[in-house]
Amino acid sequence: MPALTPEAAADLSVAALSRAYLLGEADPVAVTETCLARIEAAKDAAIFIKMTPERARREAEAARARWAAGRPASPVDGVPVAWKDLFDMKGEVTTAASAFYAHAPAAEADSPVVARLAAAGMVALGKTNLSEFAYSGVGLNPHFGTPLNPFDRETARVPGGSSSGSAVAVATRLAPVAIGSDTGGSVRVPAAFNGLVGSKSSEGRIDKTNVFPLSDTLDTVGPLCRTVEDAILLDAAMRGARPEIRRAELAGLSFAVCENVFFEDCEDAVVNAVEAAIRRLEAAGARVETVNLPEVSESARVMADHGTLVSAEAYFVHRELIDGPEVEELDGRIVARILRGKAMTAYDIIVLQRARRRLMASAAATLGDKLVLCPTVAHVAPEIGPMDADPALFAKINLKTLRNTMIGNFLNWPGVALPAASPSPLPVSLLVSATANEDERLLAAAWAMEETVGAG
Repeated sequence: MPALTPEAAADLSVAALSRAYLLGEADPVAVTETCLARIEAAKDAAIFIKMTPERARREAEAARARWAAGRPASPVDGVPVAWKDLFDMKGEVTTAASAFYAHAPAAEADSPVVARLAAAGMVALGKTNLSEFAYSGVGLNPHFGTPLNPFDRETARVPGGSSSGSAVAVATRLAPVAIGSDTGGSVRVPAAFNGLVGSKSSEGRIDKTNVFPLSDTLDTVGPLCRTVEDAILLDAAMRGARPEIRRAELAGLSFAVCENVFFEDCEDAVVNAVEAAIRRLEAAGARVETVNLPEVSESARVMADHGTLVSAEAYFVHRELIDGPEVEELDGRIVARILRGKAMTAYDIIVLQRARRRLMASAAATLGDKLVLCPTVAHVAPEIGPMDADPALFAKINLKTLRNTMIGNFLNWPGVALPAASPSPLPVSLLVSATANEDERLLAAAWAMEETVGAG
């Protein structure tokens, strides 16, 4: 087989790059050097908070030796990966994209999920930017800068949050894959705004020990990548397991298109692209039913009436900062969101917890084997300028950006954001979700759907 240039190899998906290593068409060291050079040369300095070139080169050399000996550590051995700066990496500061933590002590060890990908042979390029404390769906950051959405070269648009740098790093070919976290949409939203696949796992599926918390209840870990196959490979590697998911048959799948809440106040470009994708799925033999899910409306109502578990738990995590003089060092927009948790009562929290358990069980019984389809986000990536200038507008757009995905988190639905074909120059995304702990079935279905959803 003819060798690929390092530049061509670095542009590949995770799965394609792994096959290139297997066939001797690409070299982990050359690919890693290409990624490091691209990051150094990137015009957008806000994508990465910290590079880790020494670690990357050491891990790439070890991967090269294993492939040469015919003993790769895993199917993702030698693939470069970028980490959202919530994950502890040995010898590096975990900032959570806050100036307050920029000079905190370095982590003494990798978090378990970082260690698992290192054991799988992946090459850590560095730590990517995010919304401060991972608490925004649009991705603005006044401390480390806001990564720019690469799909509009004329107007500065949001990257999506909170895994902003992770999404832009993959979208601009600085890394084949990046790992983010999702508490209210923080993997799926930036994936949607950047034309990527973003996979949110069920709670507890992937170890989040020593990952800087926002909500201990709702925090999950997931990849931002180029294909569903990549997401499947990363899901297995992050759990220390072998990838065993097989692609489903599209004609055997059953979907529920939820008409209440999820399509309300959506931009025409989003509705048109999502509805066209759903029609293509039907034409390919999938069973599609339009339904009204009362559990979705009730989830939205109970959070509007009583606040969110995220706000309450974020205040618990950050209460000393929020109630102390150091609060002046924080992004005021994030402080305002956390303070809503301070104002919540014990009654509010118990109502939310009990409603959550009830609605999760009810939705699972209502849906059966159906997967839920809806727009990932109700709009394409909005402009940065107006939101930066107007905190009230920021709050309004941020809430709308997270609306659909937040409901999935509340119900503990795993979800995969899929790029949907659209004439819009800005990406549009279809979200497919399953009920709690049906991750394997969801990923198998998303793999089957991917080509049809993305086909113009």
